[in-house]
Amino acid sequence: MSSWGTLRSPIAYLFVLPALLIFLVFSIGPTAYTFALSLFKWNKFNPAMSQFIGLENYKTVFTGAGTPSFWSTLGVSFYFVAGMVIGGTAIGLALALLLARGGRALASARTMVFLPHVTPIVATSLVWVWIFNPQFGLANLVVHATGHKNIDWLGDSNWAMPAVLIYSLWHELGFVTVVFLGGLTTISTELAEAAKLDGANGWQEFWHVTFPQLRPVVTLVLLIESVGSLQAFTQFFVLTRGGPGYTTATLGFQLYQQAFVFSNTGYAAALAVVLFLVTAALSILQLRLQGGAAEPRSLTRSLSRSRPRSQPRTKPRTQSLRKANP
Repeated sequence: MSSWGTLRSPIAYLFVLPALLIFLVFSIGPTAYTFALSLFKWNKFNPAMSQFIGLENYKTVFTGAGTPSFWSTLGVSFYFVAGMVIGGTAIGLALALLLARGGRALASARTMVFLPHVTPIVATSLVWVWIFNPQFGLANLVVHATGHKNIDWLGDSNWAMPAVLIYSLWHELGFVTVVFLGGLTTISTELAEAAKLDGANGWQEFWHVTFPQLRPVVTLVLLIESVGSLQAFTQFFVLTRGGPGYTTATLGFQLYQQAFVFSNTGYAAALAVVLFLVTAALSILQLRLQGGAAEPRSLTRSLSRSRPRSQPRTKPRTQSLRKANP
């Protein structure tokens, strides 16, 4: 039997059926149910008394009539996403380039860098609450050592989000670094050696040889960090509870607050649908940008084109004089 005939066989669908059922029950089903909830003014104590209101919850979302408004919450979320994507990618790539050199000391450093990522977010967030304590926290000891006044890291609206970003970067850098380390092992060493022979310095070798070969890995990191940052919740719940005010109230935190604190289940479901659409749009955009990018030219080709052509060799003067005077 051919491979195509095997795929069309009913027996093949029996092997796939358990995975399809799990995906249907735990992914497609809850998604459809969430969309249905967003069309109701839901009464979680007595669902039979829920009222169908159509797209009113979405109207509340996009007009900014909620408290806090959807647009301010979206701005807070994008602030956090930008900090995680830009900072996490840049620092993670720099650490990977440093750790890729090898050696016993750097091998143990890899473990130390990755260790925070495998620790529970709740436990480490509680530790960082003490680190950010305005009276005796370790963070203010560093600030005070530089000659500045103590900072209320989690109670000041100007410093609350940077504090959450510091913790989140500390927790996620290990994963990003390991992904980049894996990508660096697939890079062609021949291109790097050819670039050095063509006179490339360290930065030119990285930008024209190393980075172009890491573009698929960079796209993967950007995608994972974007989706993970948009859905972040635990660190905001433990560190700031969305405050002070609503300065750290991201979309993920607002889902929890609207559904379980304010009992506004329909509005929370509408926020969840919008968050799903924003996440899907960012993912598709990043994949399209990666797929539409042209293949980079190697440094060796660019350097060979920019190198001035050598002058044709001239015969020695002695040989020309001998020919003139035999």
